[in-house]
Amino acid sequence: MKSYVDLSVFLLGNVECYFALKAWNAQQAGAAAVLVADSIDEPLITMDSPEETKDADGYIEKIGIPSALIERSLGESLKQALKNKEYVVVKLDWRESVPHPDQRVEYELWTNSNDECGARCDEQMDFVKNFRGHAQILERGGYTLFTPHYITWYCPRPFILSNQCKSQCINNGRYCAPDPEHDFGVGYQGKDVVFENLRQLCVHRVANATGRSWVWWDYVTDFHIRCSMKNNRYSKECAEDVLKSLDLPVEKIQKCMGEPEADVENEVLKAEQELQVGRGSRGDVTILPTMVINNVQYRGKLERAAVLKALCSGFKETTDPPVCLSSELETNQCLERNGGCWHDKQFNATACKDTFRGRMCQCPVVDGVQYEGDGYRSCKPIGPGRCAVENGGCWSETRNALSFSACSESQLTGCHCPQGFQGDGHHCEDTDECKTHTACQCDGCSCKNKWGGYECKCKGNRIYIKEQDACIERNGSRFGWFLTLVILAVVTASGIAGYIFYKYRLRSYMDSEIMAIMSQYMPLDNNQNNEVPTQSQPLRHGTTV
Repeated sequence: MKSYVDLSVFLLGNVECYFALKAWNAQQAGAAAVLVADSIDEPLITMDSPEETKDADGYIEKIGIPSALIERSLGESLKQALKNKEYVVVKLDWRESVPHPDQRVEYELWTNSNDECGARCDEQMDFVKNFRGHAQILERGGYTLFTPHYITWYCPRPFILSNQCKSQCINNGRYCAPDPEHDFGVGYQGKDVVFENLRQLCVHRVANATGRSWVWWDYVTDFHIRCSMKNNRYSKECAEDVLKSLDLPVEKIQKCMGEPEADVENEVLKAEQELQVGRGSRGDVTILPTMVINNVQYRGKLERAAVLKALCSGFKETTDPPVCLSSELETNQCLERNGGCWHDKQFNATACKDTFRGRMCQCPVVDGVQYEGDGYRSCKPIGPGRCAVENGGCWSETRNALSFSACSESQLTGCHCPQGFQGDGHHCEDTDECKTHTACQCDGCSCKNKWGGYECKCKGNRIYIKEQDACIERNGSRFGWFLTLVILAVVTASGIAGYIFYKYRLRSYMDSEIMAIMSQYMPLDNNQNNEVPTQSQPLRHGTTV
């Protein structure tokens, strides 16, 4: 893209504030671009933004105009032309911002394995995770050559024996990194960071020697997820677990790392320190993260789309690879060794998922059953239905047609030995209730242990009642039977008497009701004293029947 800008370009000189703040102020004033003129004659440096502060957070991500640092002589020429009221046209040609000497783009990322340095560390790790898929596609296709780098500094000789140097440096003060917490007595030390930086450099060297240079992106991403300082897992043991999951040779990488505690030069780290010094058009590498594309330091946003555009601009027009034309691509990494993720062949379940960012190790949902775990070494079923999948990873056993399990559908997670067993849920043993005296406590009871339970018996002809943990007579005494018969007789007699009384009362009630109804419709002669006429007595004239 070409951009011709007239006086809306701001020319800034020696102003005591960060370059980013200069660009922000110019943007707020309506500038289309910013040129920052150096105040002295010197090789140009890389413009930096302020460290993480509340003030910087308010504007740094909102800068949307281009900015560039120019030499003092060019700045003076522009200012003189403006002073003479000449018409000045500034041409910003982004097509040539990245040189393209051949059909392969070479780029470097100066980074750090420390994840406790605030926003900058979070930014570079987010970039590695999100850009991984594109980087691997470009590398596999031979379109790019990527090399990671790590900044280290050395301890001045008079201070080599100080606690600061001992805690932050390896190889007798030759290679150092800042303490992650800035407290020498707390948490991780600077030399822990140097160790891991060295290991990541060797991962790239060893993988590159076997034609798998792109595995560096997998290792760094997985190490950050599985071995983060924030989770207190930043260790050699965790790192080697990641190496093994990616099928990387641990022994070769250890050999590449050399002897970090020895008072000798380390070949790998010494080369890194030499490469920090600028050569040719590329200045010194002084800040993290820094990306260098075709020997030019990149100073755009460190995010997937912006970096991909910058890399693609390193190809001549019409020669850029397909990934430059589409961002929604799958990497198909799961086809090779299941991407180094967890895999259950029996149930054909895998935690590997291909995305355009690269493969992800994330526990899946299989046949409605959710799996949970780190996605790398383990995934276990949880929630409803988990007991149907390898018994939820819990203990189970069958004997003599009896089956017991430590997995319960009513519990979403965990294994708990069932009643009658004891253990951690992964191993359960029968509890001998007879020996622990927790069963058959009644007088005269005998206890017999069984697998998963017990059996109680009573002496003589008595029977055992489990609910009351008691023994009762199977055949009652004669007095008991006599008393029972008397009670039954009394209850029966009471019932019959009640029934007779009920029938009598019902009959009386019905008779009274019938007489009341008849008296309404059949009035009798007063002279007959309200007697009801019989068939031998004729009805009087005028009586209505």
